[in-house]
Amino acid sequence: MCHDFFNDASFYDFLFQVDLDIASQVQQQPCQYCGGTLHSARYPRKPRGPRYGLTVDYQTRLSFCCAEDDCRRRTTPPSVRFLGRKVYLGVVIILITALKHGLSHQRRQQLFDQLDINPQTFYRWLTWWREFFPASRCWQAARSQFMPPLNNIQLPGALLGRFTGRDLPQRLCQFLQLLLPLSSTSWSGYLRVAIDPQKM
Repeated sequence: MCHDFFNDASFYDFLFQVDLDIASQVQQQPCQYCGGTLHSARYPRKPRGPRYGLTVDYQTRLSFCCAEDDCRRRTTPPSVRFLGRKVYLGVVIILITALKHGLSHQRRQQLFDQLDINPQTFYRWLTWWREFFPASRCWQAARSQFMPPLNNIQLPGALLGRFTGRDLPQRLCQFLQLLLPLSSTSWSGYLRVAIDPQKM
């Protein structure tokens, strides 16, 4: 099932459409620094993970640059595809670490090989979930919605299980929406993000 999901082009296309919607909302607002107009200034990304299913849209990160000559500051909208500067897609980071207890050693190694993941990278992700994520403002603001409380050692698997979507794509979309504030450090504002995987 995971093998098929990681190569599901329709899911990745859906996430790109969500990012386009987010970027459109951000571009309609003035520059946070000087009030100038924001112009498109995408920059290249080479996401690791799925070998199939990703279009050329995944080779860039949606971003903007202020049009004012004395500003020119970059504004990068939040993203459901990219988790900050991490080179692997957010969905890969969530799923591989969430499945850590549900996979045999052999099956986990097959996924590592399929997605080109180094075991040290995997353990860095676990550390991120257990130490950085619980201390983030994003989680501090959201954790009261999940009762009974989650133990940090259970992240992210137990958290993925708390979302109420009808299937894995819906639950992942809800999870990625929760992580939006962690996906960009150059923009902080209010977004109306409607993620409806039924439109996939």
